[in-house]
Amino acid sequence: MSTKKKIGIGVISLGWMGRLHARSYRTVSERFPELDAEARLVVAADPVEQARRTATQDLGFERARADYRELLADPEVEAVSICAPNYLHEEIALAAVEAGKPFWVEKPVGVSAEQARRVAHAATSAGLVTAVGFNYRHAPAIEYMRHLVRSGALGRITNVRVWFIADYNSSPLGPLTWRASRKRAGAGVVCDLMSHGADLAQYVVGRIASVTAITDTFITERPIPITTGIGHSGFEIGDEVGPVENEDYVGMLVRFDGGVVGTMESSRVSVGPRAEYVVEVYGTGGSARWNFERLNELQVCTTADAGPVHGYTRAMAGPDWGEWSRYQPAIGTSMGFDDLKSVEAAQFLRSVLTGEQRAPSAADAWCAAEVDEAVVASAADSGWHDVAHVDLPTTFDA
Repeated sequence: MSTKKKIGIGVISLGWMGRLHARSYRTVSERFPELDAEARLVVAADPVEQARRTATQDLGFERARADYRELLADPEVEAVSICAPNYLHEEIALAAVEAGKPFWVEKPVGVSAEQARRVAHAATSAGLVTAVGFNYRHAPAIEYMRHLVRSGALGRITNVRVWFIADYNSSPLGPLTWRASRKRAGAGVVCDLMSHGADLAQYVVGRIASVTAITDTFITERPIPITTGIGHSGFEIGDEVGPVENEDYVGMLVRFDGGVVGTMESSRVSVGPRAEYVVEVYGTGGSARWNFERLNELQVCTTADAGPVHGYTRAMAGPDWGEWSRYQPAIGTSMGFDDLKSVEAAQFLRSVLTGEQRAPSAADAWCAAEVDEAVVASAADSGWHDVAHVDLPTTFDA
């Protein structure tokens, strides 16, 4: 019989991400044995009956409920995952705070910077640790890129390029989901994809101080779905269409604290790129490039002029990079997206066990939301906008 400490887990909303949270919790005991703990999947909450059956029959939850409030009131639930649509994040997170439950929430934490601020302050005031789904941070190549930047191996950082380009919404026949609603999603691709890019830029380089941006909506109407899907797929559509209320595309110039400049771009409707999420950092002594589509690789150049062989080295993730060695036995064998969420689950549970903030926090999400807010404001008036400071500690420099 296992003597490991069991942590009672509740997961709210069992779409694609909620199911991934459940699977990720189950990996922690094996991948992070030093925690001497394992997740116990106590209860899942989802208003959809089929999702509740999946929770108990396939995912290993002991029970399932339709109302998330019953989950939060359950004394056996010690920590909570919040995987509902954006417009429910603030409501549920504040309810979790009221119940005294630390929480792991997908980003964005609300549909505005003000909602993110309220959540971050409430959790901090209650002394609760949090985690936010900035999973791309945990790619070993990103961790090593951050090391190169922060150690000075690339010299003085001069400029950054970030683009998060995808085609998951490129078909005009793609369904009109909550993601296209300004009330339920907030901004469009700015919150959905570019918030990840902004978080990565800040995690690797430092805080974004000001922005100027343009946005556009290229597919202005979409068919209304007549069935429920999971994530971006599984919907059936009818003949009726409705308006897309937020942006498909954003392009921006940014300035970081300390004077570094950058360009950032994101689209959810670009035909061709499946998930081309790229971070490039340039310095006086070298540069580094990462692309999520090849997430286990990093292109690195650390010489100003190596003569006829000058250029990039293609480096593969290995034991010295982040948490890679917990997942693969040899260089050249790849980690995947689900592994990044597994790292996130472990960081959250470590935070719960120790009381120390180890995972990306609600304050980090608030910081990203302030970037989003400045981008939306700039797109409206074509000016430069300062990014508001957050008054809580973030994990960017931890």
